[in-house]
Amino acid sequence: MDNNHVIPYGKQHITPEDIQAVVDALQSDFLTQGPKILEFEQKFAQYIGCEYAVAVANGTAALHLCTLALEVKEHDKVITTPITFAASANCVRYAGGNIVFSDIDPSSYLLDIDKVKQLLESSPKGTYRGIIPVDFAGRAVNLEVFKSLADEYGLWIIEDACHAPGGYFIDSTGKKQNCGNGNFADLAIFSFHPVKHIACGEGGMITTNNEILYKKLLMLRTHGITKQDDLFVNTIEFAGGRDKYPGWYMEMQTLGFNYRLTDFQAALGSSQLDRADQGLMMRRKIAEIYNEAFKAKPFVKGQSGMVSGHAYHLYILEVENRLGLYNYLKENKVYAQIHYIPCHLMPYYRDSGWEEGDMPLAENYYKFCLSLPMYPTLERKEQDFVIDLINKFYTI
Repeated sequence: MDNNHVIPYGKQHITPEDIQAVVDALQSDFLTQGPKILEFEQKFAQYIGCEYAVAVANGTAALHLCTLALEVKEHDKVITTPITFAASANCVRYAGGNIVFSDIDPSSYLLDIDKVKQLLESSPKGTYRGIIPVDFAGRAVNLEVFKSLADEYGLWIIEDACHAPGGYFIDSTGKKQNCGNGNFADLAIFSFHPVKHIACGEGGMITTNNEILYKKLLMLRTHGITKQDDLFVNTIEFAGGRDKYPGWYMEMQTLGFNYRLTDFQAALGSSQLDRADQGLMMRRKIAEIYNEAFKAKPFVKGQSGMVSGHAYHLYILEVENRLGLYNYLKENKVYAQIHYIPCHLMPYYRDSGWEEGDMPLAENYYKFCLSLPMYPTLERKEQDFVIDLINKFYTI
């Protein structure tokens, strides 16, 4: 491999069709608040298999709007995993609520339902408001069992599916349940950051089957303003109309935000969505090659083979001497990454009282985890180079 050739852990794939879609949007009459937004939302809802989709500025905005739509308030307690990007927890804090972390299942790296159940059983009913499970690395959480537990305790569910468009789990009837389809979670969110399956530059999506929540989200993403005359509170006379509201009239009915996506970002997202299944197939093929290469290697911890329904946003190895390998790969222009530093041990959350030892399984995972290059345009020779470097490091 050329000494100047860089292999990142993740990378966007932009085609001539993507570029043309953006150019067409830029040359249209709308740069924002135009028809491309609804087109992208409808295509995405169809792809996921849900009733409604709301495009927003990014995944963090999506999470924030979900907590607002579900009316999270000061002192409300919400459960999530420590192995996630900070936004999964921060969204609750934005709304004034409190995050309670619960440990992971070390075999899947996902939020452990048994530990969540223990947490709920140890407190009076009504202590908690909701759960935010994360489809970490692209592996789908079994939301059917989480939904049963949530119903028992009167909790809502926000599914953080940022890593998992196209991912799924198999329910108790043997049916595929797509991540974000709304059959078990009240709301689900996705991210369109460049390293994700679908790239918009920045961008996010909220999916749901709940029409009431859908309408609240539409208002909240646009300053709390509505132009729907059937929702207006002020009179027609006040608005300046006679027998109906005038065309200019709008109302701010709640405190919202400017979390809109632009039309040219939506155009890029729609174009990327057209080949989402192809990208997913390539990710799974890359994962299969990694799996075979590292099967039964003595330096690898925690490898479990291919997982049905896994969307493989990340390919994670748990390895001995993680720091040494990370630096060795970097010296050879292979930029692996760590996903994630346990969220409860970030200084912000330490200030809330979380300490080392609170989430022992998540903390142990962090000592060994390493995300290898994983993106659809990763060439076989590049992947072989990464594999050879890792094997060489452990034989030096």
